[in-house]
Amino acid sequence: MQPQPPPRRRIRPRRFAALSVVTALTLAVSTSAGAGNLTAPATTAGPVNLAGSYALVPCMIRGGLDVQMTEGLPTPPGYSRATGTVRALTVMVDFPDAPGQGSAMDRFHEFFPQTQEWFRTASYGRLDYRPETPVTGWLRLPKSFRSYGIERGAPFDPGYRNLVQDIVAAADPTVDFRDYDLLNVLVTPNAGPSALDTVLSVTFAGNDDAPVADGVRISNASFVYSRQDDGSGSYSRTGYRVLPHENGHTFGLPDLYTQEGGGAVGHWDIMSEDWGANNDLLGWHKWKLGWLDGGQVGCTARRGTVDYTLSPLYKPGGGKLILVPVTTHTTYALEVRAQGGNDEAVCRPGVLIYRVDATVDTGRGPVAVYDSHRHSGGCTSSPNVHTELSDAPFGPGESFKDPRHGITVQVVSTDEDGNYRVRITRAK
Repeated sequence: MQPQPPPRRRIRPRRFAALSVVTALTLAVSTSAGAGNLTAPATTAGPVNLAGSYALVPCMIRGGLDVQMTEGLPTPPGYSRATGTVRALTVMVDFPDAPGQGSAMDRFHEFFPQTQEWFRTASYGRLDYRPETPVTGWLRLPKSFRSYGIERGAPFDPGYRNLVQDIVAAADPTVDFRDYDLLNVLVTPNAGPSALDTVLSVTFAGNDDAPVADGVRISNASFVYSRQDDGSGSYSRTGYRVLPHENGHTFGLPDLYTQEGGGAVGHWDIMSEDWGANNDLLGWHKWKLGWLDGGQVGCTARRGTVDYTLSPLYKPGGGKLILVPVTTHTTYALEVRAQGGNDEAVCRPGVLIYRVDATVDTGRGPVAVYDSHRHSGGCTSSPNVHTELSDAPFGPGESFKDPRHGITVQVVSTDEDGNYRVRITRAK
């Protein structure tokens, strides 16, 4: 994107450790030759082509080596790609002490085609997400659910070591793991506690030591338990959204909620809140995933004043994201959010401003949204939408200032098409 000359309901916190690193797992179920897709791709995920854009280099913040899952660019290798055709092996599993209730394909259809459509809309058609179910019935595991010791935020070892081993062994006669990019495990909902009590859903992603099947490592796998039902009667429309959240981890995206809940980002990203009404990803994440072109991103790293025009994030085309780097590890990001596409709960459209810190790990608040109307109580009564941040976007005549770094953002105007003109001044 080229600059233009100047002219109400409390959210229950989800699990904290949504992603854990798989360590020291050397299971080899099959020794068939061949290079598969479930293993880490040779190239890094995300907007690799943008690395060659000189104008955007100052805005490509970097994370530290001690950060498990960083917001930095480029996304480290090991995660699934998020553009083109992505084939998601999807299996429905049950246990001797928790037999599947009803049809396994009914469980499948709790998540599809909604998840496909969500990714198609969020990516502007750049991600062709294809769930595939070579095993259409319940995949019965040999041990009781209780025996695996699955707990909230459970680490891989020992419970998941045994669970994954048994899933791979049970599916291997039917499944060629070389054909898939990621794995979805949809557990029968009657195994374990209700999601209202404990959210067990978890993703293991970007793992060099993941299990090997058909000669490939299963590096990216999402597990969904129970039914994410908030009791509002909206499950049939919104319950699927736990899966796009978990799959976001397989693409390298961190959790944006913290131990305190979704107060850092609110409902502005599905990696923060995936309960209740539909929501989208932040523009920063869309750029990381390769869903925005370099020409749709502005980078303001020098002194002076520059104006940009931003169109709503949900609409294809046009300027989408402005970055104002603060350090080599942090940047401000600006985008326009309005009701449309995956964003159905936006009650006050405008320019969303947030800070991205590549040195802060998943689940610890790597992104923070700035509230233009602090302590207002927000503008929504939609269940499970973070109320206070619902009116966070800045409107015409409103400004954001960072005196320490000499940065001022002014929202100048908006037009009948919902585009916003913003003015950024850097004094330092």
